[in-house]
Amino acid sequence: MTVSASSSPGAATASMSPLVFLSRYGTFLAFLALILFNVFMTRNFLSWQTLNVNLTQVAPIVIVAIGMTLVIATGGIDLSVGSLMAIAGAIAPMIFMGKLFPVDPVLGVALALVIPILIAGMLGWFNGFLVTNFRIQPIVATLVLFIAGRGIAQVITNGNLQVFKNPEFQFIAMGRIGGIPVQVILMLAVAALAFALIRQTVIGRQIIAVGGNEKAARLTGIPVRRVKLFVYIVSGALAGLAGLIVIARNSASDANLVGFGMELDAIAAVAVGGSLLTGGRANIIGTVLGAFVIQLVRYTLLANGVPDAAALVVKAGLIVAAVFIQQRASKA
Repeated sequence: MTVSASSSPGAATASMSPLVFLSRYGTFLAFLALILFNVFMTRNFLSWQTLNVNLTQVAPIVIVAIGMTLVIATGGIDLSVGSLMAIAGAIAPMIFMGKLFPVDPVLGVALALVIPILIAGMLGWFNGFLVTNFRIQPIVATLVLFIAGRGIAQVITNGNLQVFKNPEFQFIAMGRIGGIPVQVILMLAVAALAFALIRQTVIGRQIIAVGGNEKAARLTGIPVRRVKLFVYIVSGALAGLAGLIVIARNSASDANLVGFGMELDAIAAVAVGGSLLTGGRANIIGTVLGAFVIQLVRYTLLANGVPDAAALVVKAGLIVAAVFIQQRASKA
């Protein structure tokens, strides 16, 4: 049904089919439902401690999921993000603890905050190189580092847990500015930059065009290869940043656990947030909300005595439901 130009927003909403309505507002409704459920059913939910826990837990998910959103918007996918987090998390302590080369403590922290992110970005470029130059399917290309990346992280650390206490480095996760956790500020900054990128820049429009119809994008002169390399580099770099936040929060780097399962959380956040997994759409705000839904689902289950393993089943169900609604809504 077509809505005339004189129709009010309320009339437009009223004319939507239920599936279209869910595809547009379902993420927000799910977020609101989880909030209301916890307000009435979960003890101490409305406390600063609970808010802090959820915000600091969700920040790395949002950061990685935003990179995943850009990749998926081009019609790709990145399964390597968890392993890239592990690699960045393995390299950083070795730098500021002087295990790789003697370094001044202040300079060591600075390098530990930069070099791992650059390396993760370079590995993201490698993913993009496989996709663009060798025409390998993204799911297969990124599977290479999904498998090998965690092995690389284990080799870097010799399989050992790296425990540390470095307030300067850990400021990225433990510090506060104006009472707001630094990692939350980083999360909001990444989201704001990604939103501006998609809405207000040429490359943002090119990302959507490549995902919508790659052949047509190429015929119109869009540098498809460069666009794809760009999104994989960004995804890798953001995964590296998230890896640093996680190890700083835990005061330890474990190559076996850092970033484990993050690819599922990121993909779930993108799907639940309303971005098409087939490409051609990048809903940054939806991804942020989707990540909060994923986090609140896990928190709600744990707070009410449900085993953490059940959260994996719920996440998988959310992905299936989101994809189903998107597909049906596109045909409505």
